[in-house]
Amino acid sequence: MKASKTILVVDDEKEIRDLTRVYLEKDGYCVIEAQDGEEALEKLSKDIDLMVLDIMMPRIDGIEVLRKVRETSNIPIIILSAKSTDCDKILGLDLGADDFMVKPFNPLELVARVSSNIRRFYQLGCEPQEKKQYITVKDITLDIQECVLLVDNARQPLTSVEYKILRLLMSQPGRVFTKQQIYEAGWGEQYVVDDNSIMVCISKIRAKLKDTEGKYISTIRGLGYRFEK
Repeated sequence: MKASKTILVVDDEKEIRDLTRVYLEKDGYCVIEAQDGEEALEKLSKDIDLMVLDIMMPRIDGIEVLRKVRETSNIPIIILSAKSTDCDKILGLDLGADDFMVKPFNPLELVARVSSNIRRFYQLGCEPQEKKQYITVKDITLDIQECVLLVDNARQPLTSVEYKILRLLMSQPGRVFTKQQIYEAGWGEQYVVDDNSIMVCISKIRAKLKDTEGKYISTIRGLGYRFEK
């Protein structure tokens, strides 16, 4: 699997690009580099499977790149940032990032997160063809094969985390899922502490559902969330 996956590493520091390339290529990935946001957008194509994106860069910064990418693509994006505040993390997740790492970072951990995000995102389409390809609740349809949301006959792209959470909720409408269940389904990691990541992601999903009054996703205080029947 790894040999066929291409990672776009975007960072204005050559040392970080070189270090990241060495570790990713050692693990079997193909690496393409970009030294700023403008070059990243030029190199972004359907052949890119995941992006590692720095925030502080000249010409076009990582936040703007993230916004532009999410207009047309739902590929996994891992943010690298020298800032470690919750505000920066929440902003990145709110704009559609799938993961967040603070500089300086352990390159082995980065490789592990790349593998985890690729596995979560790209294995979703490996189900046998005879299985159901859509989940429909009320007037909302989730396309399982293409990992997109259909709202008012319009296609809404989803990040891998948004897709996993929405699929969990829509698979059993009316059931209340706890924050732990939602976090572990969406991020594939053990739920330890509530850092607002779930709330931010649910807000993004509601926006794509045009759910301003809790018609689709309800908050169950002290418990979690449910998708209404």
